[in-house]
Amino acid sequence: MSSYEAPSPMPAMQAVVSVLESEGVEVMFGIPGAAVLPLYKAALEHSSIKHVIMRHEEGGTHAADAYSRVTGGIGVAVGTSGPAGTNMVTGLYTAWADSIPILTITGQAPVAKLHQEAFQAVEIAEIVKPVVKKSYLVKESAQLPWVFRDAFRTMREGRPGPVHVDLPLDVAQGEIVYDPKADAPLPVFPTAPHPAAVERALDMLLEAERPLLMPGGGVIIAEASEALVALAEHLQIPVLPTLMGWGSIPVDHPLYVGLAGIQTQTRAGNQAFLESDLVLAIGARFAERHMGDAEVYRGERRFIHADVEPTQIGRVLAPDLGLVGDARLTVEALLEAAKRRTDERETTEWAEHTLDLRRRLRRKTDFDDVPIKPQRVFQEINDFFGPDTVFVTAIGLYQIWSAQFQEVYKPRHYLICGQAGPLGWEVPACLGAKIARPDQTVVGIVGDYSFQFLMEEVAVACQYSVPYVLVMINNAYMGLIRQAETKFEMNYGVDLSYDESYGMDHVKVMEGMGAFGRRVTRPEEIQEALAWAVDTSERERRPALVEVMIEREADAAMGTSIDEIKEPEPVEDLEEQPAATGEV
Repeated sequence: MSSYEAPSPMPAMQAVVSVLESEGVEVMFGIPGAAVLPLYKAALEHSSIKHVIMRHEEGGTHAADAYSRVTGGIGVAVGTSGPAGTNMVTGLYTAWADSIPILTITGQAPVAKLHQEAFQAVEIAEIVKPVVKKSYLVKESAQLPWVFRDAFRTMREGRPGPVHVDLPLDVAQGEIVYDPKADAPLPVFPTAPHPAAVERALDMLLEAERPLLMPGGGVIIAEASEALVALAEHLQIPVLPTLMGWGSIPVDHPLYVGLAGIQTQTRAGNQAFLESDLVLAIGARFAERHMGDAEVYRGERRFIHADVEPTQIGRVLAPDLGLVGDARLTVEALLEAAKRRTDERETTEWAEHTLDLRRRLRRKTDFDDVPIKPQRVFQEINDFFGPDTVFVTAIGLYQIWSAQFQEVYKPRHYLICGQAGPLGWEVPACLGAKIARPDQTVVGIVGDYSFQFLMEEVAVACQYSVPYVLVMINNAYMGLIRQAETKFEMNYGVDLSYDESYGMDHVKVMEGMGAFGRRVTRPEEIQEALAWAVDTSERERRPALVEVMIEREADAAMGTSIDEIKEPEPVEDLEEQPAATGEV
């Protein structure tokens, strides 16, 4: 006689939050609204999932994005119907462009009203399709547990990315038969590279005189950094990460070369790339800001491109060899083959040469000028913050300066919206990162103009006692805006004045939201201000801003081609400086 007892019907949203918890969801970012209240009610009454109420739905998606990047898990953002979903599109695009798995959930008008132009009944599942891996408009309550299971599998498998689920109100209010004890996350099977392709790739690496390993963001996403460093050490191959792969090898490792590109680059990185004869790119996509002029980039060197997404191979650059597979499994297969076929090398002439390039081609940073030069700001940041600091930055000159001068030591410790580049991303991203990593120092590098796009999310951090530090690189872009506004005032008699000639008084803005701020005008003041910000932020459990006023005409080294970088400052002879070596 069977002892099976059929489960009693339960609210559909209770089943959904059960699925969310079993998939590892601990926090949701978003804004409640009528159409999505059934989900909130279930989360409040039947789960331990915490909710952070944001000031804007885009900010919620960016916070969830950073949560995913820093943990390797899946961040969740929630909104109601209509404009809540359209406000999420930028965040979905940002996550999709950088292969970050986030789940966005919206409420929706009842199914019967979808075709009647009901209040806030926009077809968000169709709108987001170009920037998600999959979107769902759920029309049957009984489908809900399985839609969410499929959503998590879709986000994790292959090239990770975001998924959107749209919940009509009547579907969310339904009851279903569901037994959590008989359900579990769907398995994900990572793809292993073809053994013959692995052996051929190793042949090419061993034949090359000046090879480079180029880890992209896929190496960090796949948790392949440790294996990558082991492969580099065994074969003594220098490592040249992309911007998204920064942190896959510590910057003080003897085999770290730098970054290559036309904007986010180092001089040693570009020079080593130009001298290389073979590049193995793993989990990288050859973005145009990295490549620059394609003919110069290609040159006479050979390329091996390894990626989990088959259609990425050959999309931008036709490689001499393609490997399809999960980045970690690919690197581990190469390492196993290398150990089987070769003894571990002590060093190579090429590895010693690239280390020497780092020593000789370092950019000058110890400027004492007033106004402050951006190089000096990043020198002080590097000197003050330790290797466990989580840095967050977005887009603009401050991103470019960050890549050219900053130091990163660990994977998932440098969060950047590399491909989409939405202004203001770093402010809510700091919130998501700190909530995910409460015991680590989180520092956002922000520009004076970018800050204003989502600065209201600082108030959220104050509300929930989430401390982090913002370092603003203020080159008075708002001062240029102010000049235009002055002309507008003269022509139309409208008063648009600010308190400061540099534009908005950011310290007062921070204080107005309950946070803290300090302005720095001299280079010798930076270290003390950073110490004040960290101490004040952690003690008061609120964000703290250090606004560094830099020269208005500050420029960055960039060009159209990797061999045509224009240096804004003369580079002194650095021959006598000690090599930047580190412990292996």
